[in-house]
Amino acid sequence: AWRARDSAGVPPFYLIADPALIAARARLLGADVPITKTIPAKAARVFARALPVVPLVARFVDSTGRPDPANAAGIIEAIDRAVDDCLGGRAAAVVTCPIAKKPLYDAGFRFPGHTEYLAHLATLHTGAEAMPVMMLAGPELRTVPVTIHIALREVPKALTTELVVAAARITAADLEHRFGIAKPRLAVAGLNPHAGEGGAMGAEDERIIRPAIDRLRAEGIDAFGPLPADTLFHARARAGYDVALCMYHDQALIPAKALAFDEAVNVTLGLPFIRTSPDHGTAFDIAGKGIARADSLIAALRLARRLADIGTKAAAA
Repeated sequence: AWRARDSAGVPPFYLIADPALIAARARLLGADVPITKTIPAKAARVFARALPVVPLVARFVDSTGRPDPANAAGIIEAIDRAVDDCLGGRAAAVVTCPIAKKPLYDAGFRFPGHTEYLAHLATLHTGAEAMPVMMLAGPELRTVPVTIHIALREVPKALTTELVVAAARITAADLEHRFGIAKPRLAVAGLNPHAGEGGAMGAEDERIIRPAIDRLRAEGIDAFGPLPADTLFHARARAGYDVALCMYHDQALIPAKALAFDEAVNVTLGLPFIRTSPDHGTAFDIAGKGIARADSLIAALRLARRLADIGTKAAAA
């Protein structure tokens, strides 16, 4: 991503990491990437000539291609520092790279994942409980899963009218204030085939989702549905909404990744800071081979900058 800073319009960023490990990675890959240890206040000035790295206190074990619980402390420290820098005004946004969760769990990490931990940090900083909402944003489609990392069989039990309403409210608010969309249009997917076919294929669409839509519309939010998911994502349908509110993980992520796997960005809504991330995982199977693509990370960096610029303009208006 740093090497594409000019050709791909990558905004200035700094890496919070172990500089020695980053230098070793560059040598392993034969990458001509000069690395400079710095502090957040000086990172932008360094960026044109070198990759700015803000050092961690924790040291990393070199474990290319495999997760190692010994690195858990450093991973958590990096997340903590990034959030602190952002909320402290030293950075405009947090862009997180993929992490392996198992070594964190093995080291005693008690949060389901990255996003939940970020929400915890936001709550500690602000005193107000944060409800994170995951959104996949690509050039042609934005999707939000109401339920996320739970088994498919658990989705009907987890889905409630209140949960749909809460996710939709946060989505609409952030699309307006962070993305600059004056009146966001929310297409709400049904849970069951054919959105339940009037109850013949499941009651959740009429019992849970429709009352949520009615409540949202009464609040002035432009939400409509429930709509059959199998016809929600073709080009003509996509032209009619700004985001698709989906009921479970794969309903939201499959179309987003199918349309733009290398360009889609994971955006966390509902936080008091901007957080974006690539839409892919750790890819340990190709670690150290020099074949990983930076497209999604570049897209995450560029979107973070765009959202920060929108926020700056809105604050100045």
